[in-house]
Amino acid sequence: MADVDEQGRPEPPLAADEASTLLGFLDYQRATLAWKCSDLDATGLRATIATSSLTLGGMLKHLAFIEDWWCSWWLHGRDLEALWRTGDWDADPDWIWHSAAEDTPEQLRALWQESVSRSRSLVAEALDDGGLERPARRSWPDGRTPSLRWILLHLIEEYARHNGHADLIRESIDGLTGE
Repeated sequence: MADVDEQGRPEPPLAADEASTLLGFLDYQRATLAWKCSDLDATGLRATIATSSLTLGGMLKHLAFIEDWWCSWWLHGRDLEALWRTGDWDADPDWIWHSAAEDTPEQLRALWQESVSRSRSLVAEALDDGGLERPARRSWPDGRTPSLRWILLHLIEEYARHNGHADLIRESIDGLTGE
């Protein structure tokens, strides 16, 4: 069992193999987002700061999409979940962010948790099928293909970036501060 901090987040291992270290840091970032979104009602998940339209609910929905995008679509070459195919991307390229305001806190948390669970399974499958060097099933238009290692690092970067936003929004709601 991993050590957990005072917010219940799993501490990344101090001395482990590369895959365990990367997954440890990704789980820590995921847990940070969960902490920042915890115990908030719909009003809290829809709160914005300054002139930004970013919300914690929007982050949950966006990161649920990002999990599916990288771990299902790119890594395994699978179709996206139906929800991601029903949005009107042409009319509103940011519909994920905007439509989150129509979802309940329970729906947003469940959507994100289900995407994270799928990603964990898909990453484990890829680790068993080539390790961190395993190339994604899809390539960029120029033919380059990211590895599982690149995808995991990108997910860590995506969470870390949005967790900075989450810190500011959560503090503006109820004063909760910390990493």
